[in-house]
Amino acid sequence: MNQVSVIATGLWAKVQTGQFIAAGESENIQPAAELSQATAKVINGLFRELRSIFPAWKQAWPDMATYKAAKQQWMRGFLEAGICSTEQLRFGLMQARQAAKDFVPNVGVFIGWCTPTAEMLGLPRLAAAHREACRNAHPSMAGQAKWTHDAVWHTAKECGFENLNRLSQDLSIKLFERNYTITVRRILAGLPLQKMPLALPSRTIERSAPEVGNKALAALRAMRSGGAAHA
Repeated sequence: MNQVSVIATGLWAKVQTGQFIAAGESENIQPAAELSQATAKVINGLFRELRSIFPAWKQAWPDMATYKAAKQQWMRGFLEAGICSTEQLRFGLMQARQAAKDFVPNVGVFIGWCTPTAEMLGLPRLAAAHREACRNAHPSMAGQAKWTHDAVWHTAKECGFENLNRLSQDLSIKLFERNYTITVRRILAGLPLQKMPLALPSRTIERSAPEVGNKALAALRAMRSGGAAHA
């Protein structure tokens, strides 16, 4: 994943140097800091993609001033929502292409598109993950719970096993959904998750081999018969 930092000092001053880019024109951005240059390139590239996806984009950005102001607002929205990687923006653009709309969405809608569903990442659906977490969080499952993915275990730990056990269904799933969304964002950002505990080894039950038992029984019989002979 190509990480794009959005917390650099003076970032906005650099992003504001972005030009209004007509179709086919190249960008003329030369900020001093390499990091700011890369970030400005990503934002300008994003807006160029949005213009190609939404034919009525001029309704939202009728002139250069509005266009540049929108870049600032969108970047600020990304900062606040934790959108910090080009991979997340790719998800957003993928959703935008599937939206079948002519008009550019607001930044809040696009931010929602930037967060893929759990299924898109190969994770269990929310309802299935919640059922698994509640089942495995029960005290009776201690030491024998089976988890399908680190993400489900991590989310359950963030919720707290006790909460999953005592909260009502509505409150439990709301809590789990919130933390599951955060878990998905951690995965997208390449951050580590809490690892599932190793399964406990199956309890082995020692069984006496038949020959051992037979020998012990024979010895007992010999002792009894010997004692009877001396009586």
